[in-house]
Amino acid sequence: MPIERLSDLTDAAAVPRLVLKVGSSLLVGKDRAVREAWLEILAAEIAAARGRGQDVVVVSSGAIALGAAKLGLAGGGRGSLADAQAAAAVGQIALASLWADKLGASDLTAAQLLVTIEDLEDRRRYLNAAATFGTLLGKGVVPVVNENDSVATEEIRFGDNDRLAARVAQAAGASAVVLLSDVDGLYDRDPKAEGAELLPRVDGVTDEIHAMASRASGSGMGSGGMTSKLQAAEIAERAGIALAIVNGTHDAPLARALGGDGIGTLFLPKRSDTARKAWLGGRQRMHGTLVVDAGCAAALLRGGSLLAAGIAAVEGAFGRGDPVGVRDANGRPLAQGLVEYSSEEIARIRGRRSDEIEALLGYAPRTAVIHRDQLVLL
Repeated sequence: MPIERLSDLTDAAAVPRLVLKVGSSLLVGKDRAVREAWLEILAAEIAAARGRGQDVVVVSSGAIALGAAKLGLAGGGRGSLADAQAAAAVGQIALASLWADKLGASDLTAAQLLVTIEDLEDRRRYLNAAATFGTLLGKGVVPVVNENDSVATEEIRFGDNDRLAARVAQAAGASAVVLLSDVDGLYDRDPKAEGAELLPRVDGVTDEIHAMASRASGSGMGSGGMTSKLQAAEIAERAGIALAIVNGTHDAPLARALGGDGIGTLFLPKRSDTARKAWLGGRQRMHGTLVVDAGCAAALLRGGSLLAAGIAAVEGAFGRGDPVGVRDANGRPLAQGLVEYSSEEIARIRGRRSDEIEALLGYAPRTAVIHRDQLVLL
C-alpha cells in the first residue's frame, strides 16, 4: 500500500515498521527537568502503534542534556568537548532508564543501542546493526538508539540525530521516519516571516526545497536544524523511505500530527536505490573529492562508470576502497562512491586513457576509477 498522506503513517499495512526521532528539547524542558507527563503520553502512543501491528524504533537525543543537569554543567553540557563527553556518559544511563520506565508502564520492553554514524557507514558494522534490529523487533522489543556521544568526537560537534534516524531506518528496514521537531514542518520561508506557508507534501528534495530551510532553533539545546532534517529526508528517499517532520511540542504529538488531515510535512521518495546504493548514498563523510570535466559528468548522469580520462583534479588523501565525492568543475556535487585507486595513483593517471594506465602505474588497470556499481548519483 503506497504512502500518500501523513495519516498513512499510522497504517500497519503501509508502514509496518516506523522510526521515531525525539530531540533533546522535547525530552528536557528549559528548566532542565524531564517532561515526564509528555513522555508518558508519547510512550502510550508508541504502545498504540505496536498494538495496531507496527514495529517502532526510537532514536532519542537527550543524554548530554540529562547528564549536564545532573553534573551542573553550564551551556547544557556543550561548553567543551570534555564537558559534552562527561555529560553523555552520565546522561546515557539516565536516558536509558527513562525510556525503559515509560515504555515499561505500557508493557513494552526497551533496548538501548549506542552507535556513531561511522557504525552505520562501515558496511560490515552496518549489516551487524541491521541483524540486531531484526532480532530485537522480531521479539517485540522497542530499540532506543542514540549516538555514542561519550566516545564520539566529531559527531558531538557536527553530528545530529536527524540523519542518524534516516540511517537507522535503512538498517532497520523501516518504511517511514517521523522527526519530532519544534515547528509544524517545512515552511516555504522562515516560519516567523509574514505569509510563511507550511508545505504539507514534498516529492523529492531539490535545491529549491533546501533554499526554504531555516537554521533557527527555538531550544538551543539540540544540534539539528531544518537543514539537517532535509539531509535526513534525502538519505531516506534514496532508500525508498518516507519521512515526516511534525511538531512534537504538543501533548500526544503523533495523534495531532498524523490524525485526520495531518499537520506536518511529508517527504515522499522520488527514487528507490538498491540496498547497497542507498547505503552508499547515505554516507556523510567522504575521504576526498574527484573533480570531473563536463564530458565525464554527462557520462555519469547517463549511468556510466567514472574513468580516469574524465578526472580534472584530485582533492584529499585516500586509499583504495575509500568513499569519495564527485563534483563538476562548477563545484556541484554529482555522485559519491568507492574508489578503485588511491589518491596518489589517481593523481598520476587523471586525464589519461585506459590504455595508458598500465604504463604509468606498472600494473594492469582496473576497469574504472569508480565502477558504476559502486557509485550513486546525488
